[in-house]
Amino acid sequence: MNDMSWTPLGPPQPQPQPVPPPMPVAFSGNRKDFFHLIVRGAGLELVTVGFYRFWLATDIRRHLWSNTLVDGDGAEYTGRGKELLIGFLVALAILVPVYLAYFLAGLEAEHVKAFASLPLVAFFYVFGQFAIYRARRYRLTRTVWRGVRFWMSGSGWIYALQASLWGLLVLVTLGLALPWREAALERYKMRHSYYGDLQGSFEGSGWEFFKRAWWLWLLTPFALYLMIFAPFVYGAYKAIEWRWWLSGIRFGEVRLESTLRRSALIGLYWKVIGWITLLGVVFLGYLLLCTFLVASIDGSSIETFFKTEAFAKSIPLLALLVIGYLAFALSLNVVMRVYLLRDLWIRVLSSTIVHNLEAAANVTARGELANALGEGFADGLDVAGF
Repeated sequence: MNDMSWTPLGPPQPQPQPVPPPMPVAFSGNRKDFFHLIVRGAGLELVTVGFYRFWLATDIRRHLWSNTLVDGDGAEYTGRGKELLIGFLVALAILVPVYLAYFLAGLEAEHVKAFASLPLVAFFYVFGQFAIYRARRYRLTRTVWRGVRFWMSGSGWIYALQASLWGLLVLVTLGLALPWREAALERYKMRHSYYGDLQGSFEGSGWEFFKRAWWLWLLTPFALYLMIFAPFVYGAYKAIEWRWWLSGIRFGEVRLESTLRRSALIGLYWKVIGWITLLGVVFLGYLLLCTFLVASIDGSSIETFFKTEAFAKSIPLLALLVIGYLAFALSLNVVMRVYLLRDLWIRVLSSTIVHNLEAAANVTARGELANALGEGFADGLDVAGF
């Protein structure tokens, strides 16, 4: 009897598709170009008495967004400086009456001012959280990747209420509840964040954050007492927070992962401290030189110049001091933006990996543009992130 092979009838079985490898995030920007952008912007901020900062923030975001590459494609920032300026002016028109009412209450009676201080602080804290949420919403709707815009829904007031209640719990627990606060707020923000029709979510937990960073809570009192330890503690905390936050982000089946080391950011903070010290010494030397020159022109010795009224009434000295202070402040802004914005951005990106990016291949564009009022509130309350 001959052996016969038999093949069952039916359609051929599909071959399993290979799983695409994780996609690292890259940055293609030039540090020299960014430095020139910041220095030019600082000079224009000086000339325009600070109003150029809205256009500078827009230029910085365009530089960082466009040079952040995922699968070879950079993001696009579509916001405009004019939008930020208008949002700031509208926010200012709302905030100024609040400040004015508090000032008038203080003139009315000191006890009224003391009574009003606590509600005022509480109001601005809640309002600041609202501004943070709305500013994030604005930035997200101005971010486009592969022709599809990110967008955001949700209520800024609900977020502000949650943030305030969690803030009270953090205060009562001396900071121990902070990881759970961050996790709860991130879940709310990501649940209302979208890439086209792809909804976001956040998988990080407060307990996971606490396990990674609990020892920093023990070291914080020592860092506050001996400030030399502060950059180590804060740098390690921020690195842990970045890694935890990035690894929890999801958009549908797309997920991020970070391998950022705890020591990755400490050097940046020490560089900033070194530059601040150096610039402070230079500024002090400039003050002494200006005082010596003005005293020499006045025909007085340094000791006599300080003892007379000429020191307090010298217009040339005052003008030189103002110019020096502005140059010192703008130099600090350049240092902060280079090290704690661009360099930190790159270190965080270099540790980031995107999994299942193919799940975002067939996304449908959705969402509406948000106005810049939230960004204006955040700027007016000095709570603006980036």
